Amino acid sequence: MARVALLLGGNQGDVKRTLQTAQQLINSRVGAVLRCSHRYESEAWGFRSADRFSNQALEVSTDLTPHEVLDVCQGIERELGRNRAAEAIEKASSGAPYCSRPIDIDVIFYDDEVFSDERLTLPHPHLAEREFALIPLNEIMRQRRHPVTGRTVGEMLEALRGEQTGR
Repeated sequence: MARVALLLGGNQGDVKRTLQTAQQLINSRVGAVLRCSHRYESEAWGFRSADRFSNQALEVSTDLTPHEVLDVCQGIERELGRNRAAEAIEKASSGAPYCSRPIDIDVIFYDDEVFSDERLTLPHPHLAEREFALIPLNEIMRQRRHPVTGRTVGEMLEALRGEQTGR
């Protein structure tokens, strides 16, 4: 069984209910949810939005491969209202790399796998620069070490906060 860290987020619709439903679907389709953080609110990252994001981290035990986890999670996103084609049009018209969405499920860690192809990079390549991801992950796996940098989630969060305050 592999241990997978997932980050759930969204800023459209009834986000609390969407995240709850996503967690239930992950538990039944990906594997047992072992730990779940509280939900944390944050501003949009990489684009402007009047709607704040709600984010939550999960640790899941799974028999699925990394790509199977990704496929199942993207299926759950579609089922819960995510439309990547409409997002692509919005991003093209705004010039922003990201946009609002009802749900996003990112695969952050898959055991200690280090892997990259056109669909998936493990661990998540932007983890160390995203406070909205590190805060909920820190709640459930503060001592989890990044398999490339060797830094714990807690150390990455402290370093990012130090950079933000100029320390």
